[in-house]
Amino acid sequence: MSDNVYKIIEIVGSSTTSISDAIEKAVERAAATVHNLGWFEVKETRGHIENGRVAHYQVTLKIGFTLDDEGA
Repeated sequence: MSDNVYKIIEIVGSSTTSISDAIEKAVERAAATVHNLGWFEVKETRGHIENGRVAHYQVTLKIGFTLDDEGA
């Protein structure tokens, strides 16, 4: 295993379908602009209620990725 340097970003995913869907959408969107993604951690989960039912899920994620080597 080589020595690496990591960076952590925080993003929020949302979905009207499920918590899992909110997480997957957030990770897929991050992967479109950030490379070397390695892990995520759910930091916070929220939702919106309408007429006594869950209408919207919102999940805050920490996402870790490996920084490129210098000169790469």
